[in-house]
Amino acid sequence: MPAYPVHTIAEITGGALNQPEAGAVIEHLLLDSRKLVFPESSLFFALKTERRDGHGFIAELYKRSVRNFIISEPVDFSEYPGAVFITVKDTLHALQALAAYHRNSFQIPVIGITGSNGKTIVKEWLNHLMEQDLRIIRSPKSYNSQIGVPLSIWPMSASDQLAIFEAGISERREMVKLAEMIRPTIGLITNIGEAHDLGFSSLIEKLQEKLLLFRQSETIIYCSDHELIDDLLRRNPTSFPQRLFCWGHSAEADLEIKSTSVGNQSATVELEYYKKSFQFSIPFTDEASIENAIHCCCTLLLLGYDPAIISERMVQLPVVAMRLELKKGINGCSLINDSYSADWSSFKIALEFLARQQQVEQKTVILSDFKQSGKENDALYPDIAAALRQKNVQRLIGIGPSISEFAKHFEYAGIRCRFFLTTADFLEQFHPSDFRDETILLKGARAFEFERISQVLEQQVHQTVLEINLNHITHNLKRYQQLLQPETRLMVMVKAFSYGAGSFEIANLLQFHRVDWLAVAYTDEGADLRKAGIRLPIMVMNTDAAAFETLTTYDLQPELYSFEMTRCFDAFLRSEAVIEYPVHIKLDTGMHRLGFAPEEMDALADFLLQTRSFRVVSVFSHLVAGEDPAEDAFTLHQAEIFKSCCAILQKKLGYGFIKHIANTAAIRRFPQLQMDMVRLGIGLYGVDPSHPEHADLKEVSTLKTTVAQVRKVSAGETVGYNRRGKIVRDSVIATIRIGYADGYPRTLGNSAGHVWIKGKLYPTIGSICMDMSMIDITGSEGITEGTEVVVFGERLSVSRLAEWAQTIPYELLTGISPRVRRLYFEE
Repeated sequence: MPAYPVHTIAEITGGALNQPEAGAVIEHLLLDSRKLVFPESSLFFALKTERRDGHGFIAELYKRSVRNFIISEPVDFSEYPGAVFITVKDTLHALQALAAYHRNSFQIPVIGITGSNGKTIVKEWLNHLMEQDLRIIRSPKSYNSQIGVPLSIWPMSASDQLAIFEAGISERREMVKLAEMIRPTIGLITNIGEAHDLGFSSLIEKLQEKLLLFRQSETIIYCSDHELIDDLLRRNPTSFPQRLFCWGHSAEADLEIKSTSVGNQSATVELEYYKKSFQFSIPFTDEASIENAIHCCCTLLLLGYDPAIISERMVQLPVVAMRLELKKGINGCSLINDSYSADWSSFKIALEFLARQQQVEQKTVILSDFKQSGKENDALYPDIAAALRQKNVQRLIGIGPSISEFAKHFEYAGIRCRFFLTTADFLEQFHPSDFRDETILLKGARAFEFERISQVLEQQVHQTVLEINLNHITHNLKRYQQLLQPETRLMVMVKAFSYGAGSFEIANLLQFHRVDWLAVAYTDEGADLRKAGIRLPIMVMNTDAAAFETLTTYDLQPELYSFEMTRCFDAFLRSEAVIEYPVHIKLDTGMHRLGFAPEEMDALADFLLQTRSFRVVSVFSHLVAGEDPAEDAFTLHQAEIFKSCCAILQKKLGYGFIKHIANTAAIRRFPQLQMDMVRLGIGLYGVDPSHPEHADLKEVSTLKTTVAQVRKVSAGETVGYNRRGKIVRDSVIATIRIGYADGYPRTLGNSAGHVWIKGKLYPTIGSICMDMSMIDITGSEGITEGTEVVVFGERLSVSRLAEWAQTIPYELLTGISPRVRRLYFEE
């Protein structure tokens, strides 16, 4: 890690030191208080965003032994004896200035990659192709943003021989800062497409912004078949005087693509470079992978690699693990699979993901040797031990000769350890009973083949799986947060198994992102969240007298909607000698389902005043049709009723409370109704009832299954129960492993529904069965037993499936059976 005296950092950032004589040396940059590992050598940047101000976490970090801070707001230094503060105008600019200074300390080749798609895969493949020759530093995962790039650059050291950094933007004027930090000597643009279009007026404006990354580059690599890119680069020689290295199907390209042939499992590309022909094959068949591989080929040619070496290595290109996967493991375990790389940066990310899991207390890490870390082993492994201890990891299983050699450092850290020289040694001695009720992080370099360990630790269940993209949940959460006033709080609905996505996993993520409140439908749901380590306030929307004891035992806050319930809960609290228990009052302003009527406000206030049992935390109501423009007048009428009721209650009670009426649709459509808090429901999962195709939300859930069998059926035959699937021509029918017991509605049978297989939609045929469904795949190619089938996801939205099923997305999402395995991943 780099080591900068704090006074040097003050000079670099143009900041003022509160202690000019301070002698602290900084090795680690900290932007998030939840990710603290090395307090003594960390520098905390108090970044400010629309929703959060890092200055509010200084006191907490000081208590956790952090003593170095960069701030932009006044702080009372006397409250933090011994702490060093650097005061700057803008903490983000200071972070970026420090990263730029550090980058400029090195004269090695730096590859800067931008584009709409493929950046991370190209970066990882370049690393795979050259890591045996060079010590490479690269962006961890997809760290390509205004704060991700500085964190990617910071670990650069004198031992590195090549750097590869991604740069991603979503609006104008972002790339200039990234270019100043990365300063690539080689620029590579993968493509230009519609991703992140919202921040730009046109595709060409977005392309112009992306190309700013290459202002100081010596060479730019691109595909000349992308006419917009080729035109902009070639027609502006004064703006782009660099050498242009292009590939394409034109004879004018530096690397000409002569032909591409695609088989069942691989693709072969024939090329000509400086009048010499060669070819390479890759173990992928999709167009995107072929394009990414050619970008890599160009880069290696530019760096002087022989075509024969390129061909030899291309065939070994791996699947890039773009995500951390959280799966159900054996014996009540949860398994985090990150078994494709082992380096310091990705290790820290994976360890943070492990630390966020609160479902069980016991945490185990299975870790291989680190092949490339930028550190010597005698510094690396003590740091790993310290990081494991700081994140309360109780057990380590180390695999590899290097980590085994440094066993004493892990033992000194108080971690239970066991070491094996090889993966085969571990598997030979593996016994399932050694793993029970714990969260296991599997983190290994590719050479150690940890996928073999994953296979024995993962619970073997139904091949139908619901994938939940935690990055997309975070994305959607931030989109709605950006619509809120700074003072407006956020309650998130995690009822009904979090709309089918899984309760504690989603609640755990929301807790990490510090939402204000959670809401569940029933007391048992709230109790399960408490048992899983969720500490946020939780409102229970439907409770009864039988659940009062559970409610108070687990510190859950009930919704009171009738006098009968209120009196019953009051009597229970009196019997338990509990006073001022937090409650939420539900008002009926037009739904006519649950809630106190407007004419009951005086009586309700009188009752609340005569008992000490309750403290009203919030008063709320439910909009009937917040998503429907035709009912806007009624929505505003509901709001007026709600406001007048709240005024009566507040006047009589003599104290304030949180008021909330806006749901997912109203957050966007009625900003004037945000009040003190809003309730976010299905929008978190990528469905906005008021804008079903809203471009700034991302589908969270993907329901997948596989083909069980493919058969030919002759014209005149039938398929399925009651002979409802009539075959009118010789057909090919695939049976897939999903039925109505999994939550796939029977209304989708007989061509009402379609599934997505290998880039195309195929209709159902016959009735939907309990465990299986049949699909007409006549005319398809390459669909065999085991082929993946997408039931809904990004390519086939749950909203569209709901239309076919003549229902709503809520019903489909909440109806996914518990027997369908949930797979959580973070890219």
